[in-house]
Amino acid sequence: MAEPDPTSDLPRHTTPTWEVELLISGVAVFAMLQLPGWLDDRVFAVEPRLDADWRQILFLAYIYAKSATLILATTFVAHLLLRARWIALVGMHSVYPDGIRLDALHMGPIQRELEQAIDTPIPDRIERADNLATTVFAIGVMLAMMLAGIAIVAMAVYGASLMVATLSHGRIAATSAMLVVFAVIVVPFSLLVLIDRYLGARLPMEGRLRKTAKALLQVYSRIGFSRGGNTIMATLASHGGDRRAIVLTTAIMFVALAGSAWSMTLLRKPDMLGSYALFPQSETQRIDAAHYDDQRNPARDPATPYIQSAVVAGPYLKLVVPYRPERDDPAMRSLCPQAMATARLACLQSLHGAMLDGKPLADLRYEIASDPRTDRPALLAMLDVRALAPGQHELQVARPPRPGKADQDGLSFDRIAFWL
Repeated sequence: MAEPDPTSDLPRHTTPTWEVELLISGVAVFAMLQLPGWLDDRVFAVEPRLDADWRQILFLAYIYAKSATLILATTFVAHLLLRARWIALVGMHSVYPDGIRLDALHMGPIQRELEQAIDTPIPDRIERADNLATTVFAIGVMLAMMLAGIAIVAMAVYGASLMVATLSHGRIAATSAMLVVFAVIVVPFSLLVLIDRYLGARLPMEGRLRKTAKALLQVYSRIGFSRGGNTIMATLASHGGDRRAIVLTTAIMFVALAGSAWSMTLLRKPDMLGSYALFPQSETQRIDAAHYDDQRNPARDPATPYIQSAVVAGPYLKLVVPYRPERDDPAMRSLCPQAMATARLACLQSLHGAMLDGKPLADLRYEIASDPRTDRPALLAMLDVRALAPGQHELQVARPPRPGKADQDGLSFDRIAFWL
């Protein structure tokens, strides 16, 4: 009976979870690659329905969720490549069990001496490749879970800050309240860690300060501030160096968060990416596809006034002005806080006055309607254009003032050019 060939078996120290890792990466990588785009669509769909405060919560959830998906997608792709390399090394070792034959390669004596000095046995290379793949898999999953936990805490803290801002009747801003709540939680913990690190060994075992510090650290450990609570992070830090692990995880999370925020900026302003520095930029002459129903992308374009087309063929110009809580809510609370439904319509109409070719539309009348492609509330006005001469015309729709800040383009209206 022939003896079994040891090179045909997996190395003895092979990670026992390699099959499960491959299964998870192979199944989940396609979902993770599609999830960022799905998140973008959901955010663009929900954002116009929210006011400024709730948009902050939505933005926090979006940034952390997209960062986690980007990390997982990158992790699974990298893991599949590393596992493929490991499998290739195992297969090559089975085919060529004697490894690299340096004497068969065309090299000079000096290069051969260097190659022999740095040569590593194939089994050791296989083990290193196996360990690297598992480590990358573990780090990616750990960072995604950390971001999910941070997102939950951040949203809870901001929600509490919104409650404080509401109870103060606007005297305390939600952002300021969030910073205060965050400082109340984090600053004491940081002080306790510093005291323990530099003075803990000198504090008496039965001293009041030591007992107080221990009790407070126990409280923090129960709410997630324990080093051992994150097993993967603690294991990596204890074997690879604490500072190195902190720098690595912080850098990866920063890149993921910055990438998520930058991707949202690019989605809002696609022309930011590319060599367009010399292209003329003029908001007063810009023709924006979002202003035309037959050109706009309801899933991505902002909620902005629009007409049916750039070329109007019929007798009426159909003007739709979506309701934007971020701008319309504060303006209506300021101008008509106690108004009834009919008075609210008149108030909202006064905020969205219109001018045609530089002349105010005195007979402008809005009806209560909705955007049929996004199912969001909107105002509808049918403007008679039969008396207009053929050619280019311009419709200007007033914007409510943005609370506390000016418009980025410096305009207080939306400009819509059309042709008859």
